[in-house]
Amino acid sequence: MLAEEKFCPRCKAPLELKVVQDKKRPVCSSCGRVMYHDPKVAAATVVESDGKVLMVKRATEPGLGMWSLPGGYVDRGEVVERAAEREVEEETGLKVRVTDLVKISSEAGHPVILIAYDSQTVGGQINPGPEVSEVGFFPLDGLPPLAFPRDHQILQTWKNQRDGNH
Repeated sequence: MLAEEKFCPRCKAPLELKVVQDKKRPVCSSCGRVMYHDPKVAAATVVESDGKVLMVKRATEPGLGMWSLPGGYVDRGEVVERAAEREVEEETGLKVRVTDLVKISSEAGHPVILIAYDSQTVGGQINPGPEVSEVGFFPLDGLPPLAFPRDHQILQTWKNQRDGNH
């Protein structure tokens, strides 16, 4: 059970952990409602310029001080492609337009589904947002220390797609 989940949102009775569909889940002790934990969706974007990819140095955890592709959580009701574009602008100051899907990834035991896109710059100027301390373009063979292993996987898939090696 998540720390904040103690009571049923429907009838306000206490929740209990019970096995439902082979997993322990919070269940209302009164009305029997099962609380399913939905995953969180995030969007990341590969932005390329002159053979280099855009990376951001993280100013927050996880990965404080390390680099990642620009990205972040999709807001409820937001179109995923627009979220990817918004995150690039918020983190880097650059305006981009999503062009292609690169990869969808998830990890066992991790609540985030990451959707990565290829994009083109359409405006703006580099101006690091509050969640990043630096913004830079790096060659694929000279990347800085990455915060997340999935970024290597995304960039490899992106490179294979660009090279025609699906």
